[in-house]
Amino acid sequence: MRVLHVAAEVFPLVKTGGLADVVAALPVALAEQGADVRLLLPGLPPMLDAVQGARTIIDIGSCFGALRVRLLLGRMPGSKLPVYLVDAPYLYRRDGSPYQDRQGEEWPDNLQRFALLGWIAAHLAAGDADLQWTPEIVHAHDWHAAMSCAYMADHAPTAAASVFTVHNLAFQGLFPMHDWSLLGLASRLMSPAGLEFHGQLSFMKAGLKFADRVTTVSPSYAREIATHEFGCGLDGVIRGREVPVAGILNGIDDAIWNPATDAAIDTRYDAERLAGKQACRRALQAELGLDRDDQALLLVVVSRLTAQKGLDLVLAALPELLRLGVQLAVQGTGEPALEAAFRLAAQAHPGRVHAFIGYDEARAHRLVAGADAIAVPSRFEPCGLTQMYGLRYGTLPIVRRVGGLADTVTDADEAALAEGRATGFTFDAATPAAFERCVARAVQLHAEPLRWQQIVRQAMARSSSWAGPAREYLALYAEAAEALRR
Repeated sequence: MRVLHVAAEVFPLVKTGGLADVVAALPVALAEQGADVRLLLPGLPPMLDAVQGARTIIDIGSCFGALRVRLLLGRMPGSKLPVYLVDAPYLYRRDGSPYQDRQGEEWPDNLQRFALLGWIAAHLAAGDADLQWTPEIVHAHDWHAAMSCAYMADHAPTAAASVFTVHNLAFQGLFPMHDWSLLGLASRLMSPAGLEFHGQLSFMKAGLKFADRVTTVSPSYAREIATHEFGCGLDGVIRGREVPVAGILNGIDDAIWNPATDAAIDTRYDAERLAGKQACRRALQAELGLDRDDQALLLVVVSRLTAQKGLDLVLAALPELLRLGVQLAVQGTGEPALEAAFRLAAQAHPGRVHAFIGYDEARAHRLVAGADAIAVPSRFEPCGLTQMYGLRYGTLPIVRRVGGLADTVTDADEAALAEGRATGFTFDAATPAAFERCVARAVQLHAEPLRWQQIVRQAMARSSSWAGPAREYLALYAEAAEALRR
């Protein structure tokens, strides 16, 4: 089956979050199971610099405000998968993130930048952009690629089916309604039955309304987004779909995230050689300037520093965590108030709290390998990858029981402990007190090394590879393609 993945970012070329990891790993897993897979990405400078052997497939000319647009075809470094790049210098060759400038302001022409990406995807689906290859499935990821589905639906039907994956419903790609004319779509789509959303244009809604199949990144999140609490105003659209949203749990790249082979960590280890994890722990304490305390629960956070991620709960609980003897290390960037608060906490508690405001991939590996536990106390979490990295490295997750966190972590309650199923610690209420009680349970079990190591080995035994999710996606692709033929 020929599958085109459309996305705004891919690891290691451009990454702002877990989306990039998924787009890097899922296509490779699909190719390993026999699919003919290609990627379509915007021509951001790091992508143009890294893609190998890029050549022009078609010179499109002027569109979406850009004077010169070309479609290039090359190969991804590492995986060697074929990748199309939309080379539109006026729209994509600029500093900053894919979505914002260096001051954190949204690019004012994001509507044109990501509409162009979807428009090109639709032309590839129609077979008139690359005469040598036409996809059977166009798989669009998040709002940045969602217009693929609208353009495919608006024009003459293609032989390709569309699949849209919601990675985070909270980010919707909203634009002023008066910019409608820039999209070049039929006026019938400028209505509540189309892209209109409370007086704005919603790219996310384009995917939810017009994709042949919609998925999200965990079964629990698929159920949650159909509710008012988690639906971000789009729950009615989601409930109204003829074919319900499917939840397919993400995997992780277990070649990159593997403590037995990870070159970034101090000592490699596996479930049968846990002495290496203790060596990583001591090396991390030394690197971060934390006290060498073998009894302390060393807890890490590797995350965007936002209220959505529940990091304000960690700050509010910090006095109690310190009273329990916990050491805390944080890495991330995000809301300025949270960044400043973690910096102040580190200054106030040297040897017990460390904060690194920034992101460093190798450092993230060292944090995950060296810690005893990893906190992901999110208010909502579509899937979450950090807790799966923790499981893989025997670093027990402490998570709120929502979305993919609920689907991947089995709480160390008495029944799970007795049955050998426990892999971490979960809590329900999004309150500092609930988080504190959960950490206190972890501290209590950490004081029993034999029981703790049993849970560590159970966590490391959990499979988080992409092989299973790739099989589920292939089945969904076949279902979507068959439905389109009928």
